[in-house]
Amino acid sequence: MIENTKDTDLILPVVVVGHVDHGKSTLLGRLLFETDCLPEGKIDSIKAMVNRRSTQFEWSFVMDAFKAERDQGVTIDTTQIELRTQDRDYLLIDAPGHEQFLKNMITGAANAAAALLVIDVVEGVRDQTHRHAYLLKLLSVQEVVVIVNKMDLVDHAQKPFEDVARQIRSYLEELDIQCQTVIPVTARDGDNLVVLSERMSWYRGSTVVKALEALSPASLLIDKPLRLPVQDIYHFDSRRIVVGRIESGRLKVGDEVSFSPTGKVATITGLEQWNAARKISAGAGESVALTLDRELFIERGQIIHSMNAPHVTHDLTVRLIWLARTPLELGAKLQVKFMTSTHQVTIAAIKAVIDLEELTFSAAERVQQNTVAEVVLHSRTPFAVDSVDELAPTARGVLFDTFNVVGGCVALNLPTSSDSRNIYPTGHRISVEQRVLANGHKSGVLWFTGLSGSGKSTLAMALEQELFKRGWQAYVLDGDNVRDRLNRDLGFSPDDRSENIRRVAEVARLLADSGNIVITAFISPYQVDRERAREIAPGAFHEIYIKAGVQVCEDRDPKGLYAKARRGEISEFTGVDAPYEAPEQADLVIDTENKSVEECLEMLASYVDDAFAYVPSGRKHVA
Repeated sequence: MIENTKDTDLILPVVVVGHVDHGKSTLLGRLLFETDCLPEGKIDSIKAMVNRRSTQFEWSFVMDAFKAERDQGVTIDTTQIELRTQDRDYLLIDAPGHEQFLKNMITGAANAAAALLVIDVVEGVRDQTHRHAYLLKLLSVQEVVVIVNKMDLVDHAQKPFEDVARQIRSYLEELDIQCQTVIPVTARDGDNLVVLSERMSWYRGSTVVKALEALSPASLLIDKPLRLPVQDIYHFDSRRIVVGRIESGRLKVGDEVSFSPTGKVATITGLEQWNAARKISAGAGESVALTLDRELFIERGQIIHSMNAPHVTHDLTVRLIWLARTPLELGAKLQVKFMTSTHQVTIAAIKAVIDLEELTFSAAERVQQNTVAEVVLHSRTPFAVDSVDELAPTARGVLFDTFNVVGGCVALNLPTSSDSRNIYPTGHRISVEQRVLANGHKSGVLWFTGLSGSGKSTLAMALEQELFKRGWQAYVLDGDNVRDRLNRDLGFSPDDRSENIRRVAEVARLLADSGNIVITAFISPYQVDRERAREIAPGAFHEIYIKAGVQVCEDRDPKGLYAKARRGEISEFTGVDAPYEAPEQADLVIDTENKSVEECLEMLASYVDDAFAYVPSGRKHVA
């Protein structure tokens, strides 16, 4: 076995693709044997299996992990294995070649930096070869080594090899993919894998191993702009720890970083490690846990960056391959995942479908299975992505229909600015202080949350009336009133509920900026949505928990909604078949289960006095 003395951070992921039966798994199995990278006893265990099954020994058995693959001779799933040479370590990814398993091939190629494209010298360049080559282009795999296999079937002759080499070089050139070299091999016998074959004395180019060693190093991503997709946020002791994998660039303690798409900024105060000394810096390929100098509301899917921010847009042009049997049509609703962020999207336009053989574009009303097309995705939540030509890792996406993978895509044609909408907010000429002096009170948002029937609307309207009597500027945003007009396009799914709360929070912020005390009465069942609302109106947000148990609210049932939900007439109703996450640290708790309306209103009025009353300097405030 070769002793591994190299830096494992520089391991190069290489996907191996090609038409079914063109010999990918055989190539890899024999290559691992020739480089002495097989685990001890692996060949003996395969030979024992062959004897038990009374079948012929195949080098592909080294790679084919599933019994179904050995029985059918087809690679179904991607298999990953390390290859070590004197100069570098590789992660070889054996991807399926059969048309039915294209989604697995996309999964295998998604994180590859380079590719080996295997072609049978007898069968030559096939439709599936075109499709695989285009998928490499789609996923921004920049370098390809072409392996023309099974040279023994043409008596190792030069002309058949040159015919195939000419065809594939021409196609890759049209795709603007760098073809590093084309190598004739007989994978089964090991010809031209590690040592040049005497049976093909006319060929004196690179061996497969030498071609791999000539590929560009994986470490080049370290020199790209920082991209760290947030995977999760952990609360440990008193710390909030942000975790994720650095896809490109580098960072260190003391760096100021930003979060897209929110634009929030913080400074890195620590790189945490479990049971180890703290690190000072980290780079592409490393998983990290960050602490920051301030508490921010950060969500999974946001992108941490320094200079050169990713693009932020609601309408994204992508090039995709459609894998579902049902054609993709205009207006279809799907989910797309870029790194750790998932978006609900609508197909806003089908710009063109692409002929993979002729590389021509044509108009279409739908996209058929295994077809490549350019479409526009529209999302209510902003994308934070890069163009595939700029930075491939954050440009690659996967399309889902519920939980089924239906396609892969890359982001194209992104605007040059970080916000594609060309929006430039205009500053007001009236300051916050001037509004306070004119109104005689401060402004802000009182966010009432609680179950349906807890008394939110009743108390909100009563408080509004009380403040109006004082001459204060106050206005109620009530759930039913807002959904009747502004948010009538939204349903009650978790995603629609989140969008409902986001819009309300933005409206509440605008009204509060105008000097109003805004009272919102919304169930707002999810803690994360209320935290997002707090971030939209920082410093002016007051969370008021209108507390009453489900049974009490159901007994009241002022709108008859619980009864309808119990009969199945309303689905996803909070408290019946949808959850309510009670506030953990509300600014004020109003217990309507045990207090009268008058007592609750008195508590609210007292809180408003303390929070919003304006006391001129030199005077004492009396509640």
